[in-house]
Amino acid sequence: MLRRPITCEIRYRLDPGRIADFEEYARIWVGLIERYGGHHLGYFMPRERPDDAQMSFPGAGQDGEANTAVAIFTFPDEQSYLKYRQQVAQDPDGLAANQRFGKSPPFTSYERLFLTPLAQERVIEPPAREL
Repeated sequence: MLRRPITCEIRYRLDPGRIADFEEYARIWVGLIERYGGHHLGYFMPRERPDDAQMSFPGAGQDGEANTAVAIFTFPDEQSYLKYRQQVAQDPDGLAANQRFGKSPPFTSYERLFLTPLAQERVIEPPAREL
């Protein structure tokens, strides 16, 4: 059976009055995911757009909302992800995080998307920099 990595992207709608709580929430979950075999790429907060950042495809794209944060993490395969879900449900830090944030999360909503990589066997190297 082919082992395919499973990547999860979560988009959060932030509660602007609870950014510090969200940052603490993020630190906890990065640690838990890494503790149980995942690779967490991090939580990403919104920032202002660079002045000259134009859309690559005018008319087809738009800037995202300023209250959106993103988390991205990967597990080697679906089995590893499911094992993590079981383990974190019994982990004292996971239980404490769910108790702390479960009834009053530091975000107003979230959406989750499971992804799989494309062209994994192909790595594009950046061009060599001139000194």
